[in-house]
Amino acid sequence: MRASLLQIAVNSDETVEARRERVAALVREQAGSDLVVLPELWPTGAFAYDLFEEYAETLDGPSVTAVAAAAAEASVWLHAGSVVERAPDGTLYNTSVVLGPDGGLRGSYRKIHRFGFDKGEAAMMGGGEEIVTVRLPEAGTGTEAGTDTETGTVAGLATCYDLRFPEQFRRLTDAGAELLVIPAGWPARRREHWTLLARARAVENQAYVLACCSAGTHGGVEQAGHSRIIDPWGEVIAEAGEDEEILTADLDLSRVAKTRADFPVLRDRVLGLPDPRPATREA
Repeated sequence: MRASLLQIAVNSDETVEARRERVAALVREQAGSDLVVLPELWPTGAFAYDLFEEYAETLDGPSVTAVAAAAAEASVWLHAGSVVERAPDGTLYNTSVVLGPDGGLRGSYRKIHRFGFDKGEAAMMGGGEEIVTVRLPEAGTGTEAGTDTETGTVAGLATCYDLRFPEQFRRLTDAGAELLVIPAGWPARRREHWTLLARARAVENQAYVLACCSAGTHGGVEQAGHSRIIDPWGEVIAEAGEDEEILTADLDLSRVAKTRADFPVLRDRVLGLPDPRPATREA
C-alpha cells in the first residue's frame, strides 16, 4: 500500500473557502497513492474555536464534497481528516470521514476524547461513543470506483487527543486493526508528546501508524507538524518537518502479521478491562 499524508498548513490568513479549493487540488495530485490522509479539522483549524459554529456542516457539506470529488478524480482512498459536523439535533462533533475511490462515504468516526479540560472543543462539541474501523482493499484490488472487498487491511480510526488514551487503541486492535490512522491538530509546544505517543501506539499494538498533523498557526496556536509513518516494530519510516509537506511511503502490510507472530506479546495479555463503550462498529 502506498500512503500519502498531506501535512496541510492551516493559517488564519487563508479563508476556509480558499483552503478547501487548495486541499482538493492537492488530493487530486495524489493519483498513484492507495490511501491519502488529511489532518484534523483542516478547514477551520483545530484551535480556531470562533469558526466552529459558522463552518459546521453535515457529512455531505462543502468540505467533504470538495475532497470527495478530488478523491474520485485521483481514484484514491481518502481519510479526509475531520470536519466540524453538525448533527440533526444541532450538536457539533469533531468527525473524521473515510471516502472510497469513487468519492463515496465509507466510514465516519466522531472523536471520543475531546480536548480542552472543560473549555474549547471539550465544551463546544459532543463526544463520540463508538470504536470505528474501516476495511481497506489490498493495493491493486477493489480500488476501482464503487467496488469493495472483504480482503485487505482493517484501519482503526482515532483523532488527535485520542492518542493519549491507549485503551482506545487496544480496542481497535481487538477489532482487527492493522493500520491506525490518526489525523491531528497537535500544538508545537507539545511536539515531543506527539512523536512519542504515536510511536508508542505502534509498538504496543504492533500496527502501522499514520499520524498526520497540520502545520501553520491558527487560533494563536502553532502546530507541531512532524507527521509520521511508523511500522509495526515502532520504526519511523517517514517523517515530515514543521512546514506544509506531503509525506509518502510504501507499506508492506504483511509485516503486521509477521511482527505479531514473531514477537507475540499480544497473546500474553492477562488483564481484561471492562468495556465502557457500545459495541465496535466496522464502517
